Amino acid sequence: MMKHMNNLALLGASAQLLDSAGFYTKDANGDPLDILAKKFGDHVSEVMTKLGASNAQLGTVKEQLAEMAQRMERGGGTYTPAEPDSLGKQFVESDRFKSFIDAGAHHSKNAKLDFSVKANITSLTTDAAGSVGAGTNPAYRDALVLMPQRRLTVRDLLPVIQISSNGVEVPVQKGRTNNAGMVAEGAAKPQSDIQFEMKTFTAKVIAHWMKASKQVLDDFPQLKGLIDGELIYGLKLKEEAQLLSGDNTGQNLFGMIPQATAYAPTVTISEINMLDVIAIAALQAALAEYEPDGVVINPSDWLYMRLTKDTVGNYIFGPPGTPVEPRLWGMPVVPTQAMASREFLVGQYQQAGTIYDRWDARIEVGYENDDFTKNMVTILGEERLAFAVKRPGALIYGDFDTALGM
Repeated sequence: MMKHMNNLALLGASAQLLDSAGFYTKDANGDPLDILAKKFGDHVSEVMTKLGASNAQLGTVKEQLAEMAQRMERGGGTYTPAEPDSLGKQFVESDRFKSFIDAGAHHSKNAKLDFSVKANITSLTTDAAGSVGAGTNPAYRDALVLMPQRRLTVRDLLPVIQISSNGVEVPVQKGRTNNAGMVAEGAAKPQSDIQFEMKTFTAKVIAHWMKASKQVLDDFPQLKGLIDGELIYGLKLKEEAQLLSGDNTGQNLFGMIPQATAYAPTVTISEINMLDVIAIAALQAALAEYEPDGVVINPSDWLYMRLTKDTVGNYIFGPPGTPVEPRLWGMPVVPTQAMASREFLVGQYQQAGTIYDRWDARIEVGYENDDFTKNMVTILGEERLAFAVKRPGALIYGDFDTALGM
């Protein structure tokens, strides 16, 4: 039914087109499609004759027109996707060709007609003009799949101060003489002393860079943000390792672990476990007048503690379905891979050290060496900071294997 209706619509449109052109009237006999095809074929034959086409070439054109008419009849007027114009059609319908015919130049033996056709920009990946498929986006592009990033938390344990110089001088108390005593009426009072030394902490630079082509950044705007994020993350990753373990050589910071007080238990517990070790380390800091406010351990060690069970097999931190905040003995636990497995650092971090930010982590873009002539840009990420461990006694460092006698 639908095909029949489409045929009627096509016939009506053909008849109206022929009638408006003066080729067909309402009382004329014959199929409008046949008349339209014939008129079109006569027109093409006339054009080909003017161009000097042979009888064989004219025959080929007529066969192609007949085949086209048959396809139209079989299709019943249904929609088919449009195809790009052929080179011949572009040539015949070009303004230069029409002017060439109208001027009668084709009768001249020396007449020439130049005609050029621009290549279509396609999604093909073949080695041909206009084939840019390798650079086009697919119909659907899912979100980028990025590598995981570590949760960075060591900086959050420490106080941070912004500075505008290249270093920091910190007067650190070196000693104390306490002669306070009971004094009789009229007697001389005893004298006490304190001693300071000036320590200087120099701001150090953490930096790295990446290169990218200007074309890629233009074609893929998201890439700039991703590069920035990766550069900033890399800085923070290095910073966390330096805050913990920097050895003060070269451009390294002087981290907390190399300056911390060694774990030295003041109590003895039978059947000691990892939880006990943390409690004893906290006691050691407290006895040094530093009330501990945090624990830094490796994530695998925190899981080992989380799996601890009582004598009847129950998890002491609660069943597996219960959310557990990382805390031990009232102190927040910071699990980080920057801390080696089987090691721990307990302390009063707010008193132990200070981060001095000279430059916040930042991104800069510019040309380096021959970047300009190669359409490249250099993207630099850097930060500058000093770190001062002011009270090493506030930090207690040790390893579980030694503490457990393993």
